[in-house]
Amino acid sequence: MWLSLLNFAFQGVAVQASVEGQFEWDSGDTKVALIELFSSQGCSSCPPAERWISGLKDHDQLWQSFVPVVFHVDYWDYLGWRDPFASIKYSQRQRRYQLHGRCNAVYTPGFMFSGQEWAAWFQRPELPEIQAQSVGQLKVSVAEQTAHVRFLRQADNRGLVLNVALLGFGLVTDISKGENSGRRLPQDFVVLSHQETVSDDGMWNVALPQADNDVEKTAVRYGLAFWVSHGSDPTPIQATGGWISEKGQSN
Repeated sequence: MWLSLLNFAFQGVAVQASVEGQFEWDSGDTKVALIELFSSQGCSSCPPAERWISGLKDHDQLWQSFVPVVFHVDYWDYLGWRDPFASIKYSQRQRRYQLHGRCNAVYTPGFMFSGQEWAAWFQRPELPEIQAQSVGQLKVSVAEQTAHVRFLRQADNRGLVLNVALLGFGLVTDISKGENSGRRLPQDFVVLSHQETVSDDGMWNVALPQADNDVEKTAVRYGLAFWVSHGSDPTPIQATGGWISEKGQSN
């Protein structure tokens, strides 16, 4: 499905998942790939892509070599089904990739692999070989709803942007309208909230993000994804993250 030039306002109720306890994640110096899927419950072509990315939950290199996130866009809501996980902010993120020449068009399902369009997924839906590349170390410590983050590298850190995403797993939606009418869609790695914070020294102390909608509470499991980018370019430099449960206990 290709981009309509229409924009639709996102409305939601802010709800925060309870993240109690302490967590630590460390990317190491070797690049961890951020896999982004731009999807929509209103797109009949998206369920196969969502099923594929859900299969990464059990991959032995999850969180170590790659971090998957699924951004639900809002530009197909006009087809009859309003995606409860969609946000205009996520649609704008995809357009920023196009603006910076990282992808040729805005569409769903749309994969980005380490900030580059991954159109080859449609011919060969297998993880590409991840090249070992020294990019810097992203270290995260979470305690009492706050993330303490450091990005260590031998480069100028001015203008770095920390991205934090709250992820929902085991989400199931019964679709009653639109292209997927009558289908029950299970979904994982769904971005429930995404926030960006700028730093000039590669250090951040940020409150964990709040979910952008009230359906967040229906998730069976939760995760947090962290990655750094630079300036207005959404291309990830380094990423890390991991599992949390609703109460903040490891699953």
